[in-house]
Amino acid sequence: MNPFKDYRDSYIINQRVKNKNIVAGDYSYYSGYYHGKEFDECVWYMDGTETVCPEKLIIGKFCSIATGVVFMMAGNQGHRHDWIAQYPLDFLDDDFDGYKNNPPKAFLSKGDTIIGNDVWIGAEAMIMPGIHIGDGAMIAARAVVTKNVEPYSIVAGVPAKPIKKRFSNQEIEILLKAKWWDWPVEKIKKNLAMLRSGNVQGLIPTIR
Repeated sequence: MNPFKDYRDSYIINQRVKNKNIVAGDYSYYSGYYHGKEFDECVWYMDGTETVCPEKLIIGKFCSIATGVVFMMAGNQGHRHDWIAQYPLDFLDDDFDGYKNNPPKAFLSKGDTIIGNDVWIGAEAMIMPGIHIGDGAMIAARAVVTKNVEPYSIVAGVPAKPIKKRFSNQEIEILLKAKWWDWPVEKIKKNLAMLRSGNVQGLIPTIR
């Protein structure tokens, strides 16, 4: 089921994604209306092979990803700012096969990029390699995220910086314990009015 089939070409990511290194949770959707691209095309420098990109993009449940968002993958893409030559020079590697002093590879993995649950990512934001974005975070349009984002934080700018937290620290603790995104759909329906309010304290009876 795609609850967004009639809204600006939005669709559930895990119903359309083809790349095995992209993992998306239930109900997370992409709305690519203004860019006309499949979600796979928003994930750059990933072809699903370990030789080019060993990392994965892991997206939680109930995430909202706007048009034109880019997830930059493949670590440093083989460019080392701390070396004399930042050009990767990989085309010369074959000449050293079998030698003990084989030159080091330029590629450095940044690890998996992990997006939490109920995360909103605004239009044309760019998420750099290996970033972890916490549950409930909001990423402003055209932000360039170069550092991890705390749960329920709002970040904006280039590079993205924290603007504020959506709730108090005590409320965020309750939200992270409640994990509403893991509830069965029937339980979500039963508590829909509360989830569409700022009544975080009302979640306490739901925590087991």
